[in-house]
Amino acid sequence: MEHIEIVYVDEDILVINKPAGILTIPDGYDPEKPFLTRLLREEFGRLWTVHRLDRDTSGVLLFARTPQAHRALNDQFEQRQVRKIYHLVTFGRLPHEEIEVNYPLMVNGDRRHRTVVDLSRGKPARTIFRHLCSLGREFSLVEAQPLSGYTHQIRAHLTSIGLQILGDKLYKPHPISERYPTFLLPTDTPDFERVALHAYAMTFFHPSQSSREITVVASYPTDFSTLIEILRCK
Repeated sequence: MEHIEIVYVDEDILVINKPAGILTIPDGYDPEKPFLTRLLREEFGRLWTVHRLDRDTSGVLLFARTPQAHRALNDQFEQRQVRKIYHLVTFGRLPHEEIEVNYPLMVNGDRRHRTVVDLSRGKPARTIFRHLCSLGREFSLVEAQPLSGYTHQIRAHLTSIGLQILGDKLYKPHPISERYPTFLLPTDTPDFERVALHAYAMTFFHPSQSSREITVVASYPTDFSTLIEILRCK
């Protein structure tokens, strides 16, 4: 089994730094593909999935170790009490140091099964983006805080303001407003084999100690930190 960094563990919960390229749950078409609950079962026993990360997304992933913890954590996610922070590498710059995007989203909204901005039929969605640092002249390290929890929300909202996550072949810049320009990737952009998106931190209340707030942080994987250094030198 590929080494999986344990960020935090106790009798109720397990938090890992998920490597990119591994499924969180079984694949619906090929159940023999490796997935995390199976890989972790030998050491930690049965685990309950609380939330998911896409196969190619790295970072903080939280599991419950008991049915009681599972229910308590599910309640926090449903009530949007869990604070999630993502770091991503973008082509293009945010128009401001911080911007809140609140375009309504529709999951599975087109023929490619993407989450799309739909001003008439979409559901309310909010994401806060913050500029962390510039990487050369054309790229940026950006922090994203989704305040709702839709599939591919960050990617859909980012492209709606004309930016693109490096390595994202599914979501292309499609500004919803003329205020935001569309950027075209330069020909010398370094190849990145996955979407440059990392679940950096999460804050939640411990499921059996409701007054205890926990913040967990996942360090960057090697490919992500190397990408940042390459772009910083461009």
